[in-house]
Amino acid sequence: MTLRKQIHSLLANEDLNFLLTNRLPRRWLTQLMGRISQIENPLVARASIGIWKFFSDLDVSEAKQQHFKSMHACFTRELKDGARSIDPDAAVLSSPVDAIIGAHGPIEGTRVFQAKGFPYTLQDLLGEDEDLEAWRDGSFVTLRLTSSMYHRFHAPYDCTVEKVRYFSGDTWNVNPIALKRVEKLFCKNERAFISTRLNGTGPLAGKRIALVPVAAILVASIRLHFLDVLLHMGYQGASTMACDARMAKGQEMGWFQHGSTVIVLAPAGFGLCEGLVQGTQVRMGQALLRGRE
Repeated sequence: MTLRKQIHSLLANEDLNFLLTNRLPRRWLTQLMGRISQIENPLVARASIGIWKFFSDLDVSEAKQQHFKSMHACFTRELKDGARSIDPDAAVLSSPVDAIIGAHGPIEGTRVFQAKGFPYTLQDLLGEDEDLEAWRDGSFVTLRLTSSMYHRFHAPYDCTVEKVRYFSGDTWNVNPIALKRVEKLFCKNERAFISTRLNGTGPLAGKRIALVPVAAILVASIRLHFLDVLLHMGYQGASTMACDARMAKGQEMGWFQHGSTVIVLAPAGFGLCEGLVQGTQVRMGQALLRGRE
């Protein structure tokens, strides 16, 4: 067995994986990684990206650039034009990210599940003073990005971003092992709540869709094109920011500095598109949720 396979086999042990990725000083490691990843030195960039490739299935063949001045530049890489197609169906919300489908299904009143037996509420996720009626008894889907995936996220429909709310928090790992052990994990981590209203004249026009990018260990910065601030652990500005940003379906909204999770909240009447189940890998622009009037 090769060294790479031996290490991967060790990390497959749930107890060891949880210990190594959660019981270390998470916030300190996240801040350190943020600094190291942005060092623009050829030797540092090659070494750090090489280590990253060793531990993952990183593939940059679809990236616009093939050479990166830092690990950060590789993490936040853009794709070649035409690398993703956007589903044109007016009744469909497309996936905002490349991801693996995690927990999904109906929202029970305002209760959602991060894993079997581990519920949380929309109040826990979005804040006690948030109006939750748009998503009561609606649907949700959790989209998990692995470290090697494309890390930019895009509008799932023609929409207007009306509000962003930022929550400072922890940096627990968000892999399936941690989700089975840490209650209300998404509600504890650094995250942003992006509230949108769907545009156009189609059957979904006027409905409210929420995207909740959630940070994780080594991943605690979120950049949004329609805000002039970087949301990160040291952010000291307003927690709620009004917006009026019109986005076309598939248009880039922003990116994680590394990668993590996006939770999509939809009103009643939406369901996961046919053939999609937990564990399915989806690509940005692929049909994700289908709605009805």
